[in-house]
Amino acid sequence: MRAANKVALITGGASGLGKATAFILAREGAKVAVTDRNLKGAREVAEEIGKNAIALDLDVTNEQQWIAALDTTVAAFGKLNVMVHSAGVGVLKNVEDISVEEWRFVHSVNLDGPFLGIKHGLSRMRPHAPGSIIIISSVSGIIAGHNMSAYNTSKAGARMLAKTAALHCAKRGYDIRCNSVHPTFIDTPMVQSMILSGGDPAQVRKKLESQVPLGRLGEPDDVANCILYLASDESKFVTGTEFVLDGGITAQ
Repeated sequence: MRAANKVALITGGASGLGKATAFILAREGAKVAVTDRNLKGAREVAEEIGKNAIALDLDVTNEQQWIAALDTTVAAFGKLNVMVHSAGVGVLKNVEDISVEEWRFVHSVNLDGPFLGIKHGLSRMRPHAPGSIIIISSVSGIIAGHNMSAYNTSKAGARMLAKTAALHCAKRGYDIRCNSVHPTFIDTPMVQSMILSGGDPAQVRKKLESQVPLGRLGEPDDVANCILYLASDESKFVTGTEFVLDGGITAQ
């Protein structure tokens, strides 16, 4: 079991990549705290996993909710080894059209959320090291899109946050690693919503697939399996880097 004796807190765990990650980590022996603003969805995931999972209400932009979720996880399972920052949002607007409120909202979820988790999570993880922090960024944090201004910049910031946290932990001797994961279009509810909002769904999906050299969208487990590796001790010498899961997009 690749995650045996690990305790993981996962944000955005009610759906998409967070949900897939919760199932894979639990299958590989971890105890998981499934957190989400959608508490009903988080409870459904936790109930399906069984006794080794709990569901917690967590708006990642809320500092007090972060502190409560971290403390509840440690109280329930005795420790915290892994944090997976999966909660994310996007707004398809360019730098002129996006409102200040939309800009701030995207950054508050995609960047402030992981920051708050790391800020308050490190003190809970240190007594139980080794530990691993994984931030789900995006290929859009490496290459830009003309109509994804806030998403691009928030995900690029998340990439640098992972590097900054990795060096901080290494310099302090914490034995806690931090890395970022950068998927392209993955067949999740977020991408499905984007497909449905773009006109003819079949044509929109075909257009997205045509941008990927492998010719298809990724599956949630493609990302979750990478996260499993980073959460496990197999990756004990990996920190401060990014894992790009893009079907070849950035190779062009």
